[in-house]
Amino acid sequence: MVLYTANQMLNAAQKTVAATLLMPVEKVRVVSHYIGGGFGSKLKVFGDAILAALASRQLKRPVKIALTRQQIFNHTTHRTATVQRMRLGADETGKLQAIGHESVVSNLPGKDFFEPVGLATIALYEGANRLITHRSVNLDIPESASMRAPGEAVGMLGLEGAMDELAAKLELDPIELRVRNEPSVNPQEGTPFSSRKLVDCMREGARLFGWNKRNQKPGQMRDGNFLVGMGMAAAARNNLLQPSRATAVLMQDGALSVKTAMTDIGTGSYTIFTQIAGEMLGLSPDKITMNLGDTNFPEASGSGGSWGASSAGSSVYYACDALRTKLAEAAGLDPTKAVFEDGFIRVGNVSRALAELAWTEGISADGEIKPGKLEDEFTQIGFGANFAEVAVDIDTGEIRLRRMLGVFAAGRILNAKTARSQAIGGMVFGVGAALTEEAVIDKRYGYFVNHDLAEYHVPVHADIPDIEAIYLPELDNKANPLKSKGVGELGISGAGAAIANAVYNACGARIRDYPLTLDKVLAALPE
Repeated sequence: MVLYTANQMLNAAQKTVAATLLMPVEKVRVVSHYIGGGFGSKLKVFGDAILAALASRQLKRPVKIALTRQQIFNHTTHRTATVQRMRLGADETGKLQAIGHESVVSNLPGKDFFEPVGLATIALYEGANRLITHRSVNLDIPESASMRAPGEAVGMLGLEGAMDELAAKLELDPIELRVRNEPSVNPQEGTPFSSRKLVDCMREGARLFGWNKRNQKPGQMRDGNFLVGMGMAAAARNNLLQPSRATAVLMQDGALSVKTAMTDIGTGSYTIFTQIAGEMLGLSPDKITMNLGDTNFPEASGSGGSWGASSAGSSVYYACDALRTKLAEAAGLDPTKAVFEDGFIRVGNVSRALAELAWTEGISADGEIKPGKLEDEFTQIGFGANFAEVAVDIDTGEIRLRRMLGVFAAGRILNAKTARSQAIGGMVFGVGAALTEEAVIDKRYGYFVNHDLAEYHVPVHADIPDIEAIYLPELDNKANPLKSKGVGELGISGAGAAIANAVYNACGARIRDYPLTLDKVLAALPE
């Protein structure tokens, strides 16, 4: 059976489909060369794929099934709602003495997925006394699963809002409060950080955003009928590594072919892996063919959890490194001294064209990456800081986002253009979480009633003003051979809280129930 589908984790999909249809895994091939948007919703296999396979087997012909927009809302997965209880205890200097973050999430009976809401709280700030708990309750509504970043995305809506409230109580600048609680090691687990530039991100963001112009007291800046305010929040996302394999083949004509079952959800996998292979072997992009998205290729990490570029990219790196050694040996040269550039291998004054070294069928090498002991010995997190300026209409409660800035540190940035795009996309997701997005359930039937993009409100172009994202220079040699970290989900983690904190600074309305709709703003406005 050959299944053409949009799926982020092809090898997992292959196993799921084979088990469901009672077929040997090797008899199932899953192809997904280009996925389009995934954002977690395409990590799993849904009914459309299974029904298409069953119908194809019965009819003995190809079958295509597509879901309508309304069916997608109610027959695939969604992010669970969360109820969070935040408690912070600090002394008069702002040093945290206690952190409590208790969360309740939901899922269908029998499902073991839960949203790790307190993930960022574990390592973000100091505080000797800590309570971070997760409870899940059964609800008969569509299945909960990953959606646009794991638990940090929703957990930091609570944590970073609470930190802003604490700063206001202490009459401290929100950045200064965070700096005073900067830990030297993971405060809960005691492991050192592989790299940590949170303070650098906050201070550089403050400089670029003009944070010094912010008035700590709410309601002090007015523009016509609007009250204007600034807010900030930290950003943090755990860095993960997954097993991944790749094969690189140098053909007789000097062209390189790389194969891995990795996917591209619009994040630029084809581009980044081509860059890695080209730099390793001294080849221009037009000499490289990147083959992705097919379970006939070596098993790969897939796209999810911001681990794709580092995991699959490392397997491509190792495959090309092994190929370098083979080519050097074929040329009779020392692999440790070899320089690859412009389609040649050189050691001193000796130079050979790579095309001369490939056998008739080509010369190939495999690469593989697996998590090792560094994963346990070091806390690996990407950090950043989000800044937002909003205007709140004093009569209607309308919130208008004026500008936004994200400053991040995520190890080596493999491609500056695609990484910036990822960060901005995540920040836009944060705008949606803060201001517009809400799934409404008919409690009689466990059914989402606003199941289209007319009534489920996502930010559109008119909602998004000037947004900028930058990355600070950083190399993380504990993360992987590329010294990179994930960027895809870092931008959203903390972005929504920065907007909510800006709303408070603008008009004094402290709202803990997302999204911040007009009715909530009007009800929370001070006298």
